[in-house]
Amino acid sequence: MIGDADWSIRQAAFAWLTDQRETVGEALPRTALENFSVDGRRIPLMGPQGIWKPAVCELPISITTIVSGPYEDEYDSGRGLLRYAYRGTDPQHRDNRGLRRAMVERVPLVYFHAVEPGRYVAAYPVFVVDDDEHSLFFAMQVDDLRSAIETASGTLSVAEDPEPRRAYVTATFRRRLHQVAFRERVMRAYKERCALCRLRHHELLDAAHITPDSELEGEPVVSNGLALCKLHHAAFDRFFFTVRPDYAIEVRPSILAESDGPMLIVGLQQIHGTRIHLPRRAKDLPDPQRLANRYELFRQAS
Repeated sequence: MIGDADWSIRQAAFAWLTDQRETVGEALPRTALENFSVDGRRIPLMGPQGIWKPAVCELPISITTIVSGPYEDEYDSGRGLLRYAYRGTDPQHRDNRGLRRAMVERVPLVYFHAVEPGRYVAAYPVFVVDDDEHSLFFAMQVDDLRSAIETASGTLSVAEDPEPRRAYVTATFRRRLHQVAFRERVMRAYKERCALCRLRHHELLDAAHITPDSELEGEPVVSNGLALCKLHHAAFDRFFFTVRPDYAIEVRPSILAESDGPMLIVGLQQIHGTRIHLPRRAKDLPDPQRLANRYELFRQAS
């Protein structure tokens, strides 16, 4: 079994990642992940290899899937598993042996998945639950941090019968990953500005779906999104206004007729008839057919 120092580093990493997600957001910059430290000692949480073991750890502490990487990592929705490719084709490579030992000893890791170059969503704790030498893949599952691990006399113990919970948490992570990836790509396309009012503050911006993600056609692609500040996102979802296929903004007549102070005037009434600010790349432009479909719903709601 790994020693107390290695366990302590993992616990510190989980706590730090939780704090980072609450303060920075879901998409974490690689520079921050490479500069994690414990008691003043730098311990990078990721490195040049996908399977990463810092020098101070006995076993790998993280695995990473990058954008356009050399390995095809997969998700098995039927079993609620992440399939992570071996390092190379040699099952006895030290990195593969490290993950195999982590499986046997039930040692938790962090899984980083890139949503944009240099920005990663973190899932933790992740457990290796199977090893397929024939296909050169490990099977992983994400678990709930509080349920999976409890501190007892300086060590970690894993709860009994975790499979149903892990399958659910893994599926939840996959949905969160798609949502974060969608947001990051929409924000980049719109240069981190609201398409209506040009507000720049990242924490006050959302990626709004034109076709809701609850529908089959609501794919998380940039052409199905608009970068909107939280006020305009809420108003857009409730059909206070819409964006026509020609990219002009149309405000609901009842809203135009209201008299409710400067926020209503500046935030909604004055945008009527203006055009949204558009991404530069043609493939990122809002899909006119999606906007047309939404315009019909807007007219019905008006």
